[in-house]
Amino acid sequence: MKRTPRFLRPLMMMLALAMIAAACAADDNGDVDTDPDDDAAVDDDADADDDATADDDDDAAADTERRRLRIGGFAADMGQSDPQMATTGMDRQITIPQVEGLVRYVPNDMLEGFEPAIATEVPEVPEPNDDGTQTWEFEIREGVMCHDGPDWDAYELTPEMVVASYEKSIDPDRSAYSGDYGVVDSVELGEGERTVRFNLNSPRSADLFLPLVADFAGGYVVCMDHLDGGYDDMEGIANHPVGTGPYKWIEYNPGDGVQLDAFDEYWRGEPGFTGIDVLFMADDSSRTLALQSGELDFMYGVQERQWVDRLDAEDGITAIAMPVGGLQNFHINMAMEPFDQLEVRQAIAYAQDRDAHIAVGGEGVMVPACALEHLPNAPGGLSCEEAAELGLDYDHDPDRARELLAEAGLEDGFSFEVVSSELETYRDHYMVLQANLAEIGIDMQVDVVDHPTMHSVIREDNNGIVQYTAPRPTMDTILMHFAHSSAIVVEGSAPVTNFSHFSDGDELIEEAQVETDSDRQAELWREVNIMILEQAAIIGNFHGNDTFAWRDEFDPATPVDASGSLESSFKIIHEATFR
Repeated sequence: MKRTPRFLRPLMMMLALAMIAAACAADDNGDVDTDPDDDAAVDDDADADDDATADDDDDAAADTERRRLRIGGFAADMGQSDPQMATTGMDRQITIPQVEGLVRYVPNDMLEGFEPAIATEVPEVPEPNDDGTQTWEFEIREGVMCHDGPDWDAYELTPEMVVASYEKSIDPDRSAYSGDYGVVDSVELGEGERTVRFNLNSPRSADLFLPLVADFAGGYVVCMDHLDGGYDDMEGIANHPVGTGPYKWIEYNPGDGVQLDAFDEYWRGEPGFTGIDVLFMADDSSRTLALQSGELDFMYGVQERQWVDRLDAEDGITAIAMPVGGLQNFHINMAMEPFDQLEVRQAIAYAQDRDAHIAVGGEGVMVPACALEHLPNAPGGLSCEEAAELGLDYDHDPDRARELLAEAGLEDGFSFEVVSSELETYRDHYMVLQANLAEIGIDMQVDVVDHPTMHSVIREDNNGIVQYTAPRPTMDTILMHFAHSSAIVVEGSAPVTNFSHFSDGDELIEEAQVETDSDRQAELWREVNIMILEQAAIIGNFHGNDTFAWRDEFDPATPVDASGSLESSFKIIHEATFR
């Protein structure tokens, strides 16, 4: 029998919260008579003792309220702990409370833009330089501390460390997100005492540049000054990631969970919890039962309307569907036979029943998507109605799919295998597609593995079709990650998540990056989306809302119904406390 890790043992019991109240009052005007000869002085001294006792009891109650937050994680394990290498949803969720960017998305509402974080302010967009380049400069906040660890003390973040961190983000050997930083020629110290300068090879708007230094992906600032190898010590940062966020890394137990403790020197003030314990619980039913029994305070939910409504109706539990968690599409590998034939890809697109996928989640949890876009109806995307007008919505049509297979010389169908995550949000939709393809004679075998293994396998270019759920902050980011040649898995210069091998839109994507007119920029992105659909390289499916549930003792402290939240669960937790 597997031994329960030390830090998880107390998590499997309910914690009882006790509130101690006491109150005593001085006289009406608040004055205390200290005359030792006055009988009232004895009473006032007693009152003062009682007041002190009440203060102590209040402190004890406050200590009881501020305890560890127990979270039910949605995966069986994590893959990468280095924030700039973390690409899976579970990895990023564990990363978020540990690290920060120079700026951050407004908590729980990314559509509101950015606010200062490690930087003292969000700068105005700089004018282009005479040579057509652009320079962004940030002042680094004083008193921002890097976490302490087993054999080092906390230390102050310096501008030099910020430069070194972003140089790591840019380096393909040290960052999974280096492809996002092609516009950045160099990062260096600025002219001011605590300033950092980003030298861009061409101008960028705030919407396209600030995400590169915000609290997502390569925008996170990591601290590696305590390591012997500094910012080249990839093993050191992987074994013990260090940032400036409200919670610090303590312990990782493979397959069991991660322990984070509150960072007492956090510059924004005392974190809401004494620590966060993330338990790896890939099974949705197990997580739900653990929340209901009080073994968890907060859980990643199930993308089903019925689940949200059922949990939310229970006394003492709140459940929500929070827009927007991510875009879910099917990426068809155009470099693999027989998917290298357009007719085969189109047949798969027509075989897919988008309505059947959406029915899995239900109304309010899944919204139809027909293009590559980070938010529904985002500028540069295509609504399903617009795609239909172009004849590119690929509405469910098995007869047309069979005709296309016959045109490809595959009227008897074919067989292939894919690897799916054990998470229901992946597995269930592969099963829907499996049934759709069976209708037209295609036998798709689904090998279910743990979530980190799936992410590893699909990045080795082994799946003919990849289902992927993608929260991304901008249209530029989502197109760069899924439709630019630099991001093609294995062979790209900065391989990330281009599973389809689509590459015909590079020039348009790059032109949009330097375009200052927002309407023209959106038009360029739209052209790329049309090209993707014409080639049936990426088939739109749905936007899935994140679902969460928590016990009523958990207080999110900020609104949680905002539109367009990014990695929303830990954004909720960032500001949260216990009631």
